Amino acid sequence: MNTIFLQLAAVLFLSSVFGYLIKFLKLPLIVAYLLAGVTISGATTIFSSYNLIPSNWQVLTFLPGIGLAFVLFLIGMELDLREIKSLGKPILITSLGQITITFLAGFAISGWLGFSQVESIFLGLGLSFSSTIVIVKLLLEKKDLASLYGKLSLGITLVEDLVAITALMVITVGSSVFNLGLQQSFPILILIVKAAGLFLLTFVLSKYVLENIFKAVAKNVELLFLTAIAWCFIFTSLALLLGFSIIIGAFLAGVALASSPYHFQIQSKVKPLRDFFLTLFFVYLGSQVKLGDLLSAWGAISALTLYAIVVKPLIFLLLLGIFGFRKHTLFHTALNLSQISEFSLVIMLFGLSNGSVRPLALSVIAMVGVLSITVSSTMITYSRQIYQIFSPFLNFFEHKSMVHVLENKKKEEKKDHVVVVGGEGIGGPVIRFLKREGIPEMVVDFNPHVIERLQKNGIEAIYGDIADPDILDFLQLENSKVIISAVDHDEDNEQLLRELKRRKIKALMIIRASDPDQSELFKELGADYVVLPEKVSGEFLVNKLKTSWLH
Repeated sequence: MNTIFLQLAAVLFLSSVFGYLIKFLKLPLIVAYLLAGVTISGATTIFSSYNLIPSNWQVLTFLPGIGLAFVLFLIGMELDLREIKSLGKPILITSLGQITITFLAGFAISGWLGFSQVESIFLGLGLSFSSTIVIVKLLLEKKDLASLYGKLSLGITLVEDLVAITALMVITVGSSVFNLGLQQSFPILILIVKAAGLFLLTFVLSKYVLENIFKAVAKNVELLFLTAIAWCFIFTSLALLLGFSIIIGAFLAGVALASSPYHFQIQSKVKPLRDFFLTLFFVYLGSQVKLGDLLSAWGAISALTLYAIVVKPLIFLLLLGIFGFRKHTLFHTALNLSQISEFSLVIMLFGLSNGSVRPLALSVIAMVGVLSITVSSTMITYSRQIYQIFSPFLNFFEHKSMVHVLENKKKEEKKDHVVVVGGEGIGGPVIRFLKREGIPEMVVDFNPHVIERLQKNGIEAIYGDIADPDILDFLQLENSKVIISAVDHDEDNEQLLRELKRRKIKALMIIRASDPDQSELFKELGADYVVLPEKVSGEFLVNKLKTSWLH
């Protein structure tokens, strides 16, 4: 017990130290966790023979598995098939097309590099998937989860996750629960029967049992949280008894709650617990890098990493471009998917456990994961700046004769209109006022559902990101009278002000800021008025107290 606490203290200490350095460099925290794991691996290799540190880190052999179970549990709860349906054709064809191309390419590259045929199959599979965890985490940090490219990225990774889950079923399904020997005689038939039974059980429990259970405990938040965790572990244990993996059980446990009216509350309570164990998982991922294998496998690591961060995005650009998405959407979606998945390591670990692959192959995929996730998450953090550089070259990937319906805009001449950036939050009352008074307006938002709702109400609204120069051209800012940015993203607002200043726009500029420091910066960049929501709300209450509530 003392050993586990000491190891956990060391892991968290390293994660915190690297986390401070990484945030100082304005890089994503995932990089810090991976570096902590690589440091542990290197220190173990060097000092374990001197008995200075343990050769086996127990804290990284048990706890990360719980973290992965929580991650799959939450991914299952977030599996909104409506997102796949709304963009179904592009998501399905792009994801399945990329998986097929990358699997074949990975298989060929691995075989050329000297890996066995079976190892090449595992490496090809590992290279095919992108990380849902990394994408969701970074989209949430950038507040881009509701954007069109956020929905495309998430939809594609959900399809990839389903394919990965299917692959894991094939790899990890065990012997018959009754040990009748049927598994050996009819392996495919038993796999299908057991998988169908598990999915059917998930559906039945979700529809007829779980709803009543969670309705009974929903009034007590603590009991709701405890019941959700209990359900995750109980169903996962049942999946284990049937011969499936923890990953499959946890994923289906989450799927069973996806339609529950309480799943948002459950997610909010489970996420802090998930984040703690997720830190350990990424440290564990980094610790799988065996520094001794790097010299002998540097060619394979370099080739597969370059494929993940360069070739995979090009495949996504080509496939999504067929459906008429604009280059801004194409670029950000492809960049989001430029890494390998946590499933890649899980698949390789199962291959190692059943003797299909050597430890060297595991080290290769672990290092490719560390490098691709580090480079990808850094590029995603600075995606707006990178887009400005590559924008002229992206015209090649746009469809020449078709524009996707979500990005199809008709430009009409406007004059003395009000431009509102952000259709929800504090932008909502402004839009309703403009509509009521008959004042011409143009609204831009990057959430397709918001745009659809506004258009149904007769408001001229377009989908777009204000970081995209083409969107700013369409808004006819030079003819506008007032520009109001109601979005709560300081980086976007700063970039908007700089672009307005560069274009010498004369309109009245009203910008939202998150804090007084940002407010001062925005004023220096030319904002006529800066809105601090907390301050406005406080002043509104004081004014109401003075004028009516106390009289």
